[in-house]
This record gives sequence, structure tokens and C-alpha cells, in this order.
Amino acid sequence: MSRSSKRWVRDHRKDPYVKKARQENYRARSAYKLLQMLERFPLIRPGDLVIDLGAAPGGWSQVAATRVGRRGRVVAVDRLGMAPIPGVDLLRGDFGDAGTVDSLLEVLAGRQADLLLSDMAPSTTGMASLDHDQSVTLARMVLDLAVGVLRPKGALVLKVFQGRDLPALQREMAGRFRTARTWKPPASRARSVEVYLVGLGFRGPCEPHHRTTG
Repeated sequence: MSRSSKRWVRDHRKDPYVKKARQENYRARSAYKLLQMLERFPLIRPGDLVIDLGAAPGGWSQVAATRVGRRGRVVAVDRLGMAPIPGVDLLRGDFGDAGTVDSLLEVLAGRQADLLLSDMAPSTTGMASLDHDQSVTLARMVLDLAVGVLRPKGALVLKVFQGRDLPALQREMAGRFRTARTWKPPASRARSVEVYLVGLGFRGPCEPHHRTTG
């Protein structure tokens, strides 16, 4: 095991969110990132339809299913298999494949989502610039999908790695949402370069900017 892997295992065992997730029956510590975002931003209401991209192992889907309630619906998409979650429809497939997107549209059956979530990240290489570029590519794919599946005034949360193209991506978010913000939840590890772009009030890709704050 490499030195970095040993450090990750050591830190993971000591992580208070890992312990809390086990105690509260969440599948991953990442559940607390979404819970903290829900405390800050008005993202989910009872009865909403939520799409969770890169959902495995299911921590965000668990949180979303609880918030939308019995009248709502959560569709979780991941290329990895997941154990069933009450109130969540599981769709196995690679988000980058057109066939998976087609299957998602079939599942939605013409209904538009109230919230699109993406906690996806590329397989990291250890090269910061390359990892950043790949994460931005993923983020832009999610933005493109939002045009086809998100209802007017809907919301989006997506993860991206910090780097040179982050300002351009922030401007793209500002052009597509009434409010666009960049936030790092307390549950995100301090050494992680990840941040989350939060868009509220979806309005499509071509309207003029309204405002964006960091």
C-alpha cells in the first residue's frame, strides 16, 4: 500500500462523518454534504422529482428520498450496481453513454426534474491539471443534460475540481440560473479540491447573466 493510501485509510477511520454515517445508517459520509447544502439552499420540497447522477453507493439518494416523501420520486443513475433504497428508482448505466441518457428519458416519461444532482468525479490520475480538466468535462455534460431534463426554475448541484477553468464554468452556471453559487460544505475534506456549483431558478443556456456569488 502506498503512503498516500495508508494516509487515506488512517484519515477515513478517524473521520467523524464516517462514524456518524454508520450511526445514522447512511451509506456514505457524502450524505452530510447534501444535508448541509439543504440547510443553506432551498433545493428539495416534498413531492419533487430528483435525479441523482453518480449515485453509488446511495448516500445522496437516501437523503433526497427522505426529503421528497411518498409523493416525490428519486431516480438514481450510476454505472455501478446499488442495493435498493426505498423510494428510489435505480438506473444502472454510464452517464457518458447516449443509451443511458435515453433510458433516463424513458424513465422520466416526459416529466421534468425539479432538482438535478451530480456528485460525479473522474477517476483521478494524481495530475491536478488533468483531473481538473476531466471534472470540468463531466460538469459541462451535466449542464447539457439539464437543458433536456430540468424544469423551468428548477435547481442543480454539481461537483467540480478547482482549477483554471472554474471561473468559466461559474459564468456558464450564471447564464443558466437566476442564482449561481459556489460552495464547499463543511463535510468536504479540507484537503480536497472539490467544490459544488449550486444553481437556483433554471432558465436555459442562452439568457443574459443575472448574478453569481462565490
